[in-house]
Amino acid sequence: MEHNESHKRDLKVQIREAFGRVVYTYTTHLKQAEFLVKKNKRIRIWQIFLSAISTGGFLGAIASDEVVMTWVAGIVSTILLALNLFFKEFDLAGDISSHRATAHELWIIREQYISLLTDFSVLSEDIIMERRDKLQESTAKVYTTARPTDHRSYLAAQKALKEDEEQFFDTEEIDQMLPEHLRESSRN
Repeated sequence: MEHNESHKRDLKVQIREAFGRVVYTYTTHLKQAEFLVKKNKRIRIWQIFLSAISTGGFLGAIASDEVVMTWVAGIVSTILLALNLFFKEFDLAGDISSHRATAHELWIIREQYISLLTDFSVLSEDIIMERRDKLQESTAKVYTTARPTDHRSYLAAQKALKEDEEQFFDTEEIDQMLPEHLRESSRN
């Protein structure tokens, strides 16, 4: 019996650690998508800005017959062309979508880990091991198709989880989201 209790404690430690890794990866993919969205917006703003200057310069050169405006418009147009050619090879929208899809798949796995940990005390070791193995397989499947994240996203995820407690709620926060009859505070 003591061997089983020891093994069950070891299983719980393993499952908790796996849960933690999934939460980190989930949050890292969300942060990666956020950074890519910001980068995409900055690029689009620069493209619009440079297009406006280029077009305005050419129209101004035609209207005023100024050579300087033609040169400015030509230089800005060349910069815009270089920017467009450089980012032509990047599929930021596809990367954003991929990271969000990975996060969504990991969210489901995260919730399944929470359910397993919630039910842990009433489940047999065999059932726990079976569910753990299925979760490991599901996680591995997601990881094989996931796009890589960068160090900055990992650090942002670490801050979000450790300092900002981004993925967790305290009792009062949950109570405010629930109708009054389901709140813990109304039961006291």
